[in-house]
Amino acid sequence: MENKNRAELKVKLFKLLNAGALKRGKFVLSSGKESNYYLDGRLITLAPEGAYLVASLILDMIKDNLPDALGGPTLGADPIVGAIAVLSYINKQPIKTFIVRKEVKGHGMQQQVEGPQLLSGNRVVLVDDVATSGKAILEAKQALDKIGVVVDKVIVIVDRNQGASQNLAKAGLKLESIFTITDFGL
Repeated sequence: MENKNRAELKVKLFKLLNAGALKRGKFVLSSGKESNYYLDGRLITLAPEGAYLVASLILDMIKDNLPDALGGPTLGADPIVGAIAVLSYINKQPIKTFIVRKEVKGHGMQQQVEGPQLLSGNRVVLVDDVATSGKAILEAKQALDKIGVVVDKVIVIVDRNQGASQNLAKAGLKLESIFTITDFGL
């Protein structure tokens, strides 16, 4: 993707996020912390244009070093990995995708990592919509560690700049984001 096209996609995604996903007010985050804003990425990633924009930008971010698979913690990553699976196939560079459950499923195959089988030594990229502390991403990494899968990097749509980058770095992970919350003036 050329730089001009990438910049255009980012501008469109920014407008969608700012108009549709960013809510101002009093909110309690999953960490228990209070915030004067909430960014619900699923409002964008579950919409056709938003799914396309996010998938396009993330595929561009990994194009020079394609992983064996790409996935992330449910629920934020679910629509992202679905869109990436489809777009990577259309672009004739299919990437396996997966979802990491919060805990092992108690029935069926009793798995925590769902999707095409990942093998020990596979290199993967983790994605999510928003990173605050990085807790969900770290839990996904722990599930992947148990099966010998190596996380190369983490990509999120928005980094809230509230410790995720530092917490992930302690676990040997590099966080990349399409935007940071400061891009939205917060």
